[in-house]
Amino acid sequence: MLAIYKKELRIYFHTMIGFAFIAFIVFLVSMFFCLYNLTAGNASFSTSLSGVSFVFFIVMPILTMRIMAEEKRQKTDQMLYTAPVRITGIVLGKFFAMVTILLIPAILFLVYPLILSLYGKSGRSMTADYIAILGFVLFGAMYLAIGLFISTLTESQVIAAVLTFVLLLFTYFIELILIQIPGTAAASLVGFSAFVILAGMILYYLTKHVVAAAVAGCLLEIILVVLYFVKRTWFEGGITTVLNVLNCSGRLKNFYAGVLDLNEILYFISGCAIFIFLTVQAIQKKRYS
Repeated sequence: MLAIYKKELRIYFHTMIGFAFIAFIVFLVSMFFCLYNLTAGNASFSTSLSGVSFVFFIVMPILTMRIMAEEKRQKTDQMLYTAPVRITGIVLGKFFAMVTILLIPAILFLVYPLILSLYGKSGRSMTADYIAILGFVLFGAMYLAIGLFISTLTESQVIAAVLTFVLLLFTYFIELILIQIPGTAAASLVGFSAFVILAGMILYYLTKHVVAAAVAGCLLEIILVVLYFVKRTWFEGGITTVLNVLNCSGRLKNFYAGVLDLNEILYFISGCAIFIFLTVQAIQKKRYS
């Protein structure tokens, strides 16, 4: 894992992607810091961070698009599949290399609350700012894990970047989307049916067996319809509840408010673990196929 970690870090800095990412994030945060905190007199550094979080769904695909897709394009992924190294170690090495790139600007941000303390900022408020920085890092790490997984699904960096962008954009604006979804049982049935179709497509991707995927999808849909007519109240507001799990940006509100919520920390860590697990499984499938 350590060798993979060092290799990926070298690649990021030799190709300038790492420098560009760090410079861009630091520039944006510094700009908001000057506007909101120094010029406007806002004592909360989290205001500057919240103003920058929206660009994550733009810059994260650039950072993650090559992480696995490039290995496929250059056919070096075959070396990884046959190497006497656990796939989990390879994936974690790549993931932690990206997190390190994210941590570099985050470490620089630790200085900003200290600068504000020169203007009379209280210690309690500084603690809230450091909690906001923690949320900023956790939020970014989960987006990196999502991008890492999507990068394993294609050998095209462009496709990986576009798919990651679309998915991250969806998770960032999901609160606005949920407002438009009716809470009726019928709407939930339609939404869950869409999930069944998606599950069938994923099963086909994993097994390459059309009949098995079709049969599993049909059985799930039949169960879904039967439950709908037997216990319709279970479906009321169900799809919005399920989709709200993907509301990553909404989980940042407590961090930016200075509240250290263990549930939110576990949410982001669990999200990272799930997508790292999915990445490992996707690679294992190719390794033994």
